Amino acid sequence: MSDRIGNLIARIQQPVAIAMVVLPMMAMSDLAWAQATPQPAPSPQGPPAQSAPQRSEPAPKENSGLINEIGKLLEKPAALLPTLKGPKETIDDAAGALSRLTTSPGVRGRAACPVAANGAPDCKAAADKLCQSKGFKEGKSLDVDTARNCSAKALLSGRKPEESECRTETYVTRAVCQ
Repeated sequence: MSDRIGNLIARIQQPVAIAMVVLPMMAMSDLAWAQATPQPAPSPQGPPAQSAPQRSEPAPKENSGLINEIGKLLEKPAALLPTLKGPKETIDDAAGALSRLTTSPGVRGRAACPVAANGAPDCKAAADKLCQSKGFKEGKSLDVDTARNCSAKALLSGRKPEESECRTETYVTRAVCQ
């Protein structure tokens, strides 16, 4: 219940704020209401000759003064605000972005990540190598796989291998290529 009251208050805040600014200005000046229309200057050659009386209906004129513009703002305050998406539209947009990501030009394979100078695996180089093997220039890794490889001697001995006898290897298994 309090959420609905909060939503109602949020919806009327902007029109109320505009009215609080505009109404005092309008009350202070009666001159703003009476906007004079410019009169055409008399022709130096005298009045034009009239051949036949013409009937024309006066075109409705639009008042383009300050008060008229403020009135337009008060009529449609929502036109000033950007349109906000609802939760369903936001989720749909996110799902569309994810589906584009999964259908992007990606490749599958297996390329070993070399060990960098700091001891961490360099999977950028492996992603580039995987993409180059498929005819692309470079790539970024999407999926990586890690395996612990131990020597055959340690595995066949029947005991648990020591850390010095095994090494951890990282592989890029899927990459987005350019």
